[in-house]
Amino acid sequence: MWIKICGMTTPEAVAAALAAPVDAIGFIFADSPRQLTLEDAVALAAPARGKLRCVAVTRHPSQRYLDDILAGFRPDVLQTDMEDLRSLQLPKQLELLPVFRSWEAPQTRLPPRLLFEGPTSGSGTPCDWTVAQRMARRTQLVLAGGLDASNVATAISAVRPFGVDVSSGVEERPGVKSPTEVVRFAAAARSAFEMIQREQQSA
Repeated sequence: MWIKICGMTTPEAVAAALAAPVDAIGFIFADSPRQLTLEDAVALAAPARGKLRCVAVTRHPSQRYLDDILAGFRPDVLQTDMEDLRSLQLPKQLELLPVFRSWEAPQTRLPPRLLFEGPTSGSGTPCDWTVAQRMARRTQLVLAGGLDASNVATAISAVRPFGVDVSSGVEERPGVKSPTEVVRFAAAARSAFEMIQREQQSA
């Protein structure tokens, strides 16, 4: 069970994630209504350091920009598209969360943990749950795309992922999280994961 809230932009959102609690929060350094400056990200993340995993979220960053993020923000985890990792120079000890948006080669070796979502991050568009289910049998899959408090239990039951990730599904308006929805989503996801664990233990 692993729960991530992505796209932090306000202290209230960070406080809600801490109160929920969740396992990780994402800070976006890519083109998005939720994009932050390094200075803002550092300030927002400060209360969560050592309590939640602070994830730097990028997409197709230049090496120079990524180096600035790593030096200035010091993320616990870097999330970026799998294809980006083939060309970037990264510290060996940095924890990675590669993003997959499709999967067409069943023989492809998958990383130990990955995030699977739709073609456009933060758009609220669901990914292909059937494909996600197949991938989740082979690796620790974090399911993203189109999730909210009303459907996350169904998604967890269908896909059986390692974790879930939400951004627009807990927002009161684009780029601004609803603290109430953050807590509702975390509670719904946790309940669904615990139900699966009970089923497995009784099987």
